[in-house]
Amino acid sequence: MRRLLRSLVTLAAFAAPPAACIAAASPVEVGPTISYEEIGSWDVAKLNEILTRSAPETFGVSVTYAPATNGVTLYRVTYGSVVPERGNRPIVATGLLAVPNVDGKTLPLVSYQHGTVYGKEDVPSFPDNSSETQLMIAAFAGRGYAMIGADYFGMGGSAKEPEGYGVKASHQQATFDMLAASRAVLASKGIATDKLFLGGWSQGGYVTMCFLERLEKTGVAVTAASTASGPADLYSFLSGFLDFPRENDASWISILYVLSSFSFEQYYGEPGLARSLFTDEYYETARKIYTRGEADISALPSDLTKLIRADYFDPTFFAESAYGRIAKESDAYRWIIKTPLRSYYGEADEVVSVGLAELAANYQQGIGGGNDKVVAISTGKTDHRGTFAKAVAEWQTWFDGVE
Repeated sequence: MRRLLRSLVTLAAFAAPPAACIAAASPVEVGPTISYEEIGSWDVAKLNEILTRSAPETFGVSVTYAPATNGVTLYRVTYGSVVPERGNRPIVATGLLAVPNVDGKTLPLVSYQHGTVYGKEDVPSFPDNSSETQLMIAAFAGRGYAMIGADYFGMGGSAKEPEGYGVKASHQQATFDMLAASRAVLASKGIATDKLFLGGWSQGGYVTMCFLERLEKTGVAVTAASTASGPADLYSFLSGFLDFPRENDASWISILYVLSSFSFEQYYGEPGLARSLFTDEYYETARKIYTRGEADISALPSDLTKLIRADYFDPTFFAESAYGRIAKESDAYRWIIKTPLRSYYGEADEVVSVGLAELAANYQQGIGGGNDKVVAISTGKTDHRGTFAKAVAEWQTWFDGVE
């Protein structure tokens, strides 16, 4: 389990050159519930250092990215939102806005949805803590795209709130309201956006699918969307490690059950859900890890049979439990997708199986004569991190070529 801590820390930050220091400034208000503050300025040299050295070292694969051509100014956006699962209770959330230092007043916009992290500030609006965010800033904001990334509820500026890991409607609300807030900030600077692109890795792949569903159903045009190692079905994702474990399953997948079960309990109002899932020996450890209390994350067992009660390894019991029912109702692929969508997967991914990563494409292509808007694409024998790194280069080429 020490590999769990090491993996999450590695994904949170790498040794990129330090950002330019910015003197603390008062937030600039754009509206009654929207404000922003400048948090950094990265030049072309720093961005290309990320693309050519830091990202390949961190993600473990050699990838050639299109180089950055402009510097970037970074902002933390704070905005009001609501928690749908809790009767639309108000919440204040945050996210990142990266604005390219270019002359154009109409920019393409990329919304990036981040993967699983443990630290509550290892999120887009704290980019120095997030290797995946740094790569996206360099790959897109460094090439003339405005880029945004929502910190999910319970993370970033809303860190005092319980985390909403895998909570579908809250993921949709956070990303949808972040998009609106960021467009308001850009408008205040005289910048409009035309094309809208979505991208997300791992948990962020799932959030991207949730976000796309919300955007399409509310009539917001999306130019193209893509995921890397994205599980579009939470039930299949969580069931797989219990019912059909693989030899290469990651040693740190225990954390997925901790974050999702307590999140479901908190957001859906299911008291005792997490206690029913975890063994007596590890329940308190799991609870403290979720709340970021005084718990040693390395004490969480990698052997799921020690962490999770035996009943949950019965597929029927799992499906009928509160935990299983919520997961089943949280899929994000069962609608007619209108946006061109590419789901990238790695053939050696230790977290998201090939079948799960291909699920959305197979479902869409199995509807009648097939929905050709959605395809699944292999990045080769890549692991979970390598799949993301290679997918970002593919996103660059694809998004740049969309008319």
